[in-house]
Amino acid sequence: MSTRAPLQPSRRFGPAPARPVLPRLGAWERAWGGHGAGTEEIHDAAAGTTWRFDRDFLGSRWTCLWGRGCLGIGTEPAPELGLGCCSVGAELGDVDEARMIAALAATLRPDLFEHRPEATEGGIFSDETRTSTRVVDGACIFLNRPGFGGGAGCALHLAAIDAGEPPLDWKPSVCWQLPIKVDWEEGESGTEVATVRRWSRQDWGPEGRTMAWCCTEGQLAYVGDRPVIESLGAELEELVGTEVFVELRRRMTR
Repeated sequence: MSTRAPLQPSRRFGPAPARPVLPRLGAWERAWGGHGAGTEEIHDAAAGTTWRFDRDFLGSRWTCLWGRGCLGIGTEPAPELGLGCCSVGAELGDVDEARMIAALAATLRPDLFEHRPEATEGGIFSDETRTSTRVVDGACIFLNRPGFGGGAGCALHLAAIDAGEPPLDWKPSVCWQLPIKVDWEEGESGTEVATVRRWSRQDWGPEGRTMAWCCTEGQLAYVGDRPVIESLGAELEELVGTEVFVELRRRMTR
């Protein structure tokens, strides 16, 4: 059984009709009661969503260590392989995302995509369901290995930079969201509650128990030069929307 991080959709529940206006102070309301001192709560009345944020994580210096000592997610530490969390195929959110990734893959130049021959011959998906990317030689087909002339790392990420576009516009959503996790639940009167937190070992499923390392555990990855609210600002804004992100950043940085 492969280890895959479950996809987290931007919204779990569809729009609810006739959502009531939530209590708020001005445009927003700050609430601490019952959610722990490390929680920041923002009510987005227009969307009918209550956002709860893990302040401790967003204020931490977590940073991705891929290529800089990341131990990978296998059963044994293997920083020398440079696989990171790409040693499994990426699960795709829906048919539209699968189509987008397939279309982008078709545009990748061989000098930026090490496994272009394999993609041409056998496609980029793991099977006919087209719900995850294919694994080639122990990692996602899009992962260029160390020593590849076009650069190691995600071919989609590298191609986006080459095109002058944001990588999150090119990559599967589960890839650019990690290590951010959003838990959705139904609130009162047709509203939604979304909790934004760090990914945990449990979120990887049963295989998480055998992983040699989870990058949000311990202190190894908390060596960044900026807090997560800044270093992952683009990803957070994409997940929660510009208005909520601007208010969150204001509170986190004042």
